[in-house]
Amino acid sequence: MENTIIKKAAFAAGCFWGVEEAFRNLKGVVSTAVGYAGGTFENPAYEDVCGGKTGHAESVLVEYDSSEITYEELLKVFWEIHDPTTPNRQGPDVGNQYRSVIFFHDLEQKATAEKSKTELQLSKRYASQVVTEIVPASTFYRAEEYHQQYIKKQGRSACRI
Repeated sequence: MENTIIKKAAFAAGCFWGVEEAFRNLKGVVSTAVGYAGGTFENPAYEDVCGGKTGHAESVLVEYDSSEITYEELLKVFWEIHDPTTPNRQGPDVGNQYRSVIFFHDLEQKATAEKSKTELQLSKRYASQVVTEIVPASTFYRAEEYHQQYIKKQGRSACRI
């Protein structure tokens, strides 16, 4: 039996409510949190990020047991839940806070993310270029409590895009 090793992964793929829900119930995911990452504004609030001037993306921090789920499996879910070819837009949500981003926590995650992005592009699944950013993880600012597990709190199973 492998030892339990808890790792972190962070993704942005549009409205964080639906993104969190896609990861929250996966076997091996220990916890999820929605928040703001990738910007320059310290301690942003939802209203700040929605204004589009903080540089932050609505993001999800995933803590996972790497003996139960791999980073590659998390990436597979990430690619399936959004359109990575639309810069600064997912469905009806428009703005840089809705951009597609993989925030890597180490060089292994960076290499794995870059490989999966290249494979997706070469698969021709999309006619357009995959625009997902792959950048180092920076400070993750946890969103206000009412945003955490929002879909579950609303008694819904998904977010309409």
